[in-house]
Amino acid sequence: MNTKKFFPFVLFPAIALGVGFLSSFLSRQGLEQTQPLLDKIPLNPPNPVFPIVWTILYLFMGISAALLFQIKQETPTQPPFSLWKLQLVTNFCWSLLFFKFNFFLFSFIWLLLLWGLVAAFIWTAQKANKLAAYLQVPYLL
Repeated sequence: MNTKKFFPFVLFPAIALGVGFLSSFLSRQGLEQTQPLLDKIPLNPPNPVFPIVWTILYLFMGISAALLFQIKQETPTQPPFSLWKLQLVTNFCWSLLFFKFNFFLFSFIWLLLLWGLVAAFIWTAQKANKLAAYLQVPYLL
């Protein structure tokens, strides 16, 4: 197996998972204090489901980045890859804004920005690699 082609499929999921873990770690205390106080809809999943779902979503993010990284090596200017990096940073900040700092209204506006970035990523990535785009649909939803 060619390790040069395989390496991005280890590196980018690790980066995405690392960003998610760091964000979770930095906002954990706020999460534990804020989460029980939130009004939740009846369809809200139980708390133990969230780490499982987010792990899968971060893995999908990493695989998408790896797929785009391979294309970027062939064409140096790749807007979807830049959007991927931007949405990952925006995602990281959201947990801190909401749970750590309790900036609820600003967090909502930030979430709209994140949603727009993910949608833009899907739109641009589907032109470069359909699988990279489709892997982000669950994240958008």
